[in-house]
Amino acid sequence: MAPTYNNGDHLLVLWLPEPPLRAPLGSIAVIEREERPGVFLIKRIQKAHAGNYWVEGDSDESSDSRTWGWITPHEVVGRVLFRYRKKK
Repeated sequence: MAPTYNNGDHLLVLWLPEPPLRAPLGSIAVIEREERPGVFLIKRIQKAHAGNYWVEGDSDESSDSRTWGWITPHEVVGRVLFRYRKKK
């Protein structure tokens, strides 16, 4: 999610116990793809349609819905609430 989030940033995440019924557009979500369990990605929720989500990273080179297509609510496992950026 560079340039918004970078290596070394600390994130406060609200882990969701079950899939969200609705996720606010523009919110930053923690995604765990069904085919890559245990790998967590940070993406911005851009669209919602028929219960699914379109997510994108902030970089044009991001691996996201532009490659995968729509993701299911089960793949949204958390929501970023706050970032603490370390001083360099």
